[in-house]
Amino acid sequence: MVKIAATGIGIVSPSGIGKRQFWANIKSGRSFVKKITRFDASKYPSHIAGQIDDLEKYSHVSERLLKKIDAFSHMALIASEMALQDAGIDIKQEDPNLVGIFLGNAIGGWLYAETELRDLYIEGREGVSPYMASAWFPAAPQGQVSIYYGIKGFSKTVVADRAGSLMAIGYARKVLAKDKLNMILAGGMEAPVTPYALLCCNTYGALSKNNTNPQEAYRPFDKKRDGFVIGEGAGIMVMESVERAKSRAVKPFVLISGYGTTCDAVDRINPAEDGKELARAINMALADAGITPEKIDYISLDGLAVDIWDNSEAAAIKSVFGSRTESIPMSCPKSMFGNLLGASGAVDLIITILAMEHNLIPPTINLEEPALNGLKFIGKEPKEYKINKALIISRGRGGINSALVVEKYEN
Repeated sequence: MVKIAATGIGIVSPSGIGKRQFWANIKSGRSFVKKITRFDASKYPSHIAGQIDDLEKYSHVSERLLKKIDAFSHMALIASEMALQDAGIDIKQEDPNLVGIFLGNAIGGWLYAETELRDLYIEGREGVSPYMASAWFPAAPQGQVSIYYGIKGFSKTVVADRAGSLMAIGYARKVLAKDKLNMILAGGMEAPVTPYALLCCNTYGALSKNNTNPQEAYRPFDKKRDGFVIGEGAGIMVMESVERAKSRAVKPFVLISGYGTTCDAVDRINPAEDGKELARAINMALADAGITPEKIDYISLDGLAVDIWDNSEAAAIKSVFGSRTESIPMSCPKSMFGNLLGASGAVDLIITILAMEHNLIPPTINLEEPALNGLKFIGKEPKEYKINKALIISRGRGGINSALVVEKYEN
């Protein structure tokens, strides 16, 4: 089978924009969760989030285009440009028919939609931007990236709640392995820090209400957990075959070596309590990578900080890894900046890639007293550790399970 690699990284997050700033903040264990300042969110049950306040400083997008797109498309454009630069790719030199875009998100571009719908009711149809119809749509970032770079190859947008971007990456690997495209921009983006999007997330009933201590609010697997915290951002990678990377004299970061996905089929929101289908997805990813559970050195956790989600995730891990769960280091770095919903899996993967590169496992902050026994959590402080093979878990409402295996590239 054709080996598929990640050769470029673009990251836009509350913890930093660009991989150097991002990694510096991740390894330091700093929290970037705070009270929402973009609008008055004080009447919401949960009014804290991981926010990006300096997006414009890194933007290469014209003011004219910014008026036509939502923030999640803006983030995707910035992350895509970073990924291409990191991979050393001049997109103008590529065959546009052989370049694809595979992106995932959960809710679409609601800031643009909310603003225009407000104007519709106040001013009538004359007050609505003609770009309203396309700016909010979940596939808008894919469209804007394709237009910006002239990309014309087979592309796809995956909407699968929080599992969207990891599914997009798994799908991208499958397409590249069939030699249908030369390269793919793959990942996800989300911009849920808006009045209506925040309302929707609050009705989910799984957000932390620890508004007085924002930096301590997101506590995956901790006894004092009371839900997750939303965040915004984008994580996008350049994916291509190892042979193509070699022909460009570029060393891949990692091999994307295995992927698995299943559905619990028990509830429209919550997962199955036993974690059996998540375990099956993990086993599928391991089998796809051609490795046994004993080969995994690190697990990046989904970590929703809700009892049924954390407990079922732990049950799945114990089912697959048995007694090794006590010795495999695992962490949930998103506790520092919030859950980026549809972009979370891609950002978790990027963190894992950087952890492999620097031989350092990022911490799970706020994990003071684990609610579950038998798992080796890395909390508070990062841990020096060589990671050769890692597992990333990403899940979505309705019992969507996805698991990805990556391997450190060795010449």
